[in-house]
Amino acid sequence: MKIAFQMDPIGPIDINADSTFRIAEEAQARGHELFYYTPDCLSYQEGRVIARGWPLTVRRVEGDHFSLGEEQEVDLSDFDVVWLRQDPPFDMFYITTTHLLERVHPHTMVVNDPFWVRNYPEKLLVLDFPDLTPPTTIARDLFTIRAFKEKHGDIILKPLYGNGGAGVFRLTESDRNLASLHEMFTGFSREPLIVQKFLPDVSAGDKRVILVDGEPVGAINRVPAEGETRSNMHVGGRPEKIGLTERDLEICARIGPLLREKGQIFVGIDVIGDYLTEINVTSPTGIQELERFDGTNTAQKIWEAIEAKRG
Repeated sequence: MKIAFQMDPIGPIDINADSTFRIAEEAQARGHELFYYTPDCLSYQEGRVIARGWPLTVRRVEGDHFSLGEEQEVDLSDFDVVWLRQDPPFDMFYITTTHLLERVHPHTMVVNDPFWVRNYPEKLLVLDFPDLTPPTTIARDLFTIRAFKEKHGDIILKPLYGNGGAGVFRLTESDRNLASLHEMFTGFSREPLIVQKFLPDVSAGDKRVILVDGEPVGAINRVPAEGETRSNMHVGGRPEKIGLTERDLEICARIGPLLREKGQIFVGIDVIGDYLTEINVTSPTGIQELERFDGTNTAQKIWEAIEAKRG
């Protein structure tokens, strides 16, 4: 198959952690032809969705992990699969790429389905499952957020469309910074904030469970660094081997059919203790860590699912 990757610049990636690299590596091993472009090189031109990029070859050699062919413009309707893999933030730039890619899907299979990526951003899809999640409020006004804090005491405050642990704050019962943080956030952004009751279980780790076509394939645990609330690996969280609990499987059984129905082939959910906190559909990570810990080749499972759907 002809496979295009819409992703952030490939040069600086960590080949031992980047999930897109592992997916591309597996595709190449299966005989597929790779093409790479960055999202700023995606365009709509007189009825066609065009990408300007390069034929791609990858290899697991640090400092020499890819080669590019000659730059060219391609019509994405000529491809079998396009991967939507740039990192958030989930802003209007990101959203526009989903609108453009939707114009070639499903003739060209876009993974994950861009319509539902746009409608199911990480911190909003969980609202469909309130019994699985900690107490949550989404609001922009200080009155509502302050009332939530007064009710629950210890809370987590974060941007609704952020990623990688950026802008995540824990406010304990005695903390007096809510008004200042609200002023800061609303001063540079029109987006709402999301507030959740703090879960003490996060000290034992924030579990990333990976699902392929709605089925759980494994999990890694992300443990916060000393003195840190956030467990994201972008900010120093430590990945550890961990298994799936009965509660994890229960959560996956609830959300899996919806993910499969909506074309969300590669998904990473976040579970703290017994609670689902995020459903990551934009650019989930963690498959290389899972492969090292458990020997689970998630990239292979992803391609088997895609190849089956492409017939």
